[in-house]
Amino acid sequence: MAQDEAGQREHRTTTVEQGRFCLARCDCGWRGPARRARSLARTDAEAHAAGG
Repeated sequence: MAQDEAGQREHRTTTVEQGRFCLARCDCGWRGPARRARSLARTDAEAHAAGG
């Protein structure tokens, strides 16, 4: 896994569509809630990658 200077894993997120829903996933195993709006799933992914 990629690491930054502090030794923490870099989070690589993506969005996945499942039927009418879209959700964010990360290579660390995190999974966001299912959303109807892709933009909200992307916001979830950005917040997770930023440490939130």
